[in-house]
Amino acid sequence: MTQNNIVLGAGAAGVSAAYHLAQKGAPAVVYEKNADWGGLCGNFTINGFRFDKFVHFTFPKEKYTEDFFESSSPLYAHPPVSYNYWRGFWLKHPAQTNLFPLPADEKEKIIKDFKERPRKNAAEIKNYGEWLRVRYGNYFAENFPFKYTRKYWGREPEDLETKWVGERMFVPSLKDILDGAKAPNDKNHYYTSFMKYPKKGGFRSILNKAREGLDIRFNKEAVRIDAAEKTVYFNDGTKENYKNIISTLPLPEIVKMPGSAPAAVVRAAENLKCTCGYQISLGFNKPDIAKHLWFYIYDEDILPARVYSPNLKSADNAPAGCGSLQAEVFFGSPSKVKPAGEVLNNTLEKLKAMKIFNDGDLLFSDIRFEKYANVIFDKDIYKNRQTVLDYLDECGIIPAGRFGKWEYMWTHQAFEDGMNAAKRLFKDI
Repeated sequence: MTQNNIVLGAGAAGVSAAYHLAQKGAPAVVYEKNADWGGLCGNFTINGFRFDKFVHFTFPKEKYTEDFFESSSPLYAHPPVSYNYWRGFWLKHPAQTNLFPLPADEKEKIIKDFKERPRKNAAEIKNYGEWLRVRYGNYFAENFPFKYTRKYWGREPEDLETKWVGERMFVPSLKDILDGAKAPNDKNHYYTSFMKYPKKGGFRSILNKAREGLDIRFNKEAVRIDAAEKTVYFNDGTKENYKNIISTLPLPEIVKMPGSAPAAVVRAAENLKCTCGYQISLGFNKPDIAKHLWFYIYDEDILPARVYSPNLKSADNAPAGCGSLQAEVFFGSPSKVKPAGEVLNNTLEKLKAMKIFNDGDLLFSDIRFEKYANVIFDKDIYKNRQTVLDYLDECGIIPAGRFGKWEYMWTHQAFEDGMNAAKRLFKDI
């Protein structure tokens, strides 16, 4: 089997799948609806400033992936030092173990509620809101992660389940909280020791080795798949036959392509939810605008959930003597999206009020919308997702990647999932 392997989508998972197929002598043609590769790992430039699509760092745990990324591009290894903004205070992340900057009365409320928090085992916890109260106490939960959940996930915490949390959120001991309330805390409570980022070329450079030599056809959007005839139809009127097909396209979109899916499958796909959002990219005439590699914002009147600095990730992302920021604003459904102008104005005015920059510092602002940002883990996600995946399996379509599998995947996990999709065809990859 040496021809007619098709991969839909040239993001991390799609590029990885095609690369690993090629390593086994089974090259694939990758079809990408956009004019460039990388998907959410891609980037764009404005006046010599480079911006990634949403914040990205890499911290693979598998040696194969780590070595692969390092061989694709030399990487910086940033300590995972980030901050939180809440009511005018700056707290090192995670906030629960870095309470020192807060007034005494706020610390007392947080510590008191932590001591008196509900005691339940994992089997008794019914939703993410309850999980937060059990782990952190009511006052901290309501003032920090509850607010952030609304901004990042576009949902109330009680609407989310908990399997996705994993190691993503540090659960402190009372000693951890007390120590961080008494004095500045230098301990790393993040889930990784380093956040790695390419020295040149933006985040997608970690995939350069995988991208090299691939046959990627751009501006080719798949619109229909005839699973019986093994044919993909594209928006430009062309079609291609295949022996094997790997799809990284979002499940709600790919499920429509094989034709008349059963009603239960259509309903399941429609009930898979995700956030969408804006990226607000800002260029500045000085390099020291950003004081932190990235930070989270809990105040709900400030629309961005998090902000990071491309030029601190790598000086290659901005012209000499300049700096940059990129803010992210998320919504839980398309019906809740605010107008771009309103989002941009709120972001600029609030960041200035936070004393991040002054009017004279700003060279330009740019706002762009992404339809797919993060999978929402509501209580029905696993049932609905499995219904759709079973249908794709019946159609002979191999799914891969964050939205292709509808999972919470970091970039290294999406890369590995693309490799695993190729393994379904070649067990010895």
